[in-house]
Amino acid sequence: MSVFVDIEKTLGSFHLKVRFEAGNETLARLGASGSGKSMTLKCIAGIEKPDRGRIVVDDVVLFDSEKHINLPPQQRHTGLMFQNYALFPNMTVLQNIRAGAGRESDKRKREAAVTAIMDSFGLTPLAGHLPSQLSGGQQQRTALARILVSSPRILLLDEPFSALDNHLRFRLEQEVRQIIGEFGKTVLLVSHDRDEVFRLSDSIAIVDDGKIDAFGTKAEVFANPRTRKGAMLTGCKNISHLEMLEAGKAWATDWDMELEIPGLTPETGAVGIRMHDIRPGPGRNGFRCRVVEEIENPFSYTIMLQSVSSAAGSCPIGWEMEKAVWKRIRAPEIGICLPPESLLLKD
Repeated sequence: MSVFVDIEKTLGSFHLKVRFEAGNETLARLGASGSGKSMTLKCIAGIEKPDRGRIVVDDVVLFDSEKHINLPPQQRHTGLMFQNYALFPNMTVLQNIRAGAGRESDKRKREAAVTAIMDSFGLTPLAGHLPSQLSGGQQQRTALARILVSSPRILLLDEPFSALDNHLRFRLEQEVRQIIGEFGKTVLLVSHDRDEVFRLSDSIAIVDDGKIDAFGTKAEVFANPRTRKGAMLTGCKNISHLEMLEAGKAWATDWDMELEIPGLTPETGAVGIRMHDIRPGPGRNGFRCRVVEEIENPFSYTIMLQSVSSAAGSCPIGWEMEKAVWKRIRAPEIGICLPPESLLLKD
């Protein structure tokens, strides 16, 4: 175990209550704004103090309310990168990175570490530049270099790509993925971008209203997040309430469809299916549907469908497919099926 967190903190009407642990891996905290993702990182770094609980990193107790332990930020050896990178505006790239190496008392070792990391991050030609003279990507690399030059116990990334233009995000994400691999320790990543989280993380914690809503490997969480909020955050746009029928069957009330659903329990309150998991033609959970709306995306179509037998006012279900496929099968009415194995169940 490399990190263990079990904390609570109340701010006005908001109550953060989280408990998790992670090894030498990248654990992503996926949630909407205001869900408590960043607050958790700040508590680990010592910027915020929990009301109660315990935080341990690499067997070092950073915080323990019962034992009255609360190490100051400079003694925690945590590397927190803020959304805006928090570079010192009046310092050059070299000076910013030197500031991160301040824990090393030996000047020669300190300068050697600064030189090495600037070379590895491609920052040596920018040594004399101020943050205002850098691109967003260069600022990000400088911020990461300043953190990593101090050899932190844990790396905390708070929305690392939110300040970047879309055309830069993917390339810089590749750089960060390489940095994470070379770091080799626990990385906690905060994001509201499901694709970014899937590409960068090993495990995922879905965070909602200060609590962990779902937790598991990224494959497990995306395969079936088990909760409505988890499904929404992992990109499932088709979700309906359920009414139980006979064994193994339920009524999707929003879609006005009777479904055969494996794994139903009395606690199952909703069902979902990802737009790309709907299939054309006959099959289990097959329906004849009318096309309500045709939405063109850059590289696909989203087709909004209603069962021809559904009551007025039922919610359409979205089906996404490649443009060539829709152009081949386009019709006012079409047969689809919702494969039982692709249905996501929500408690």
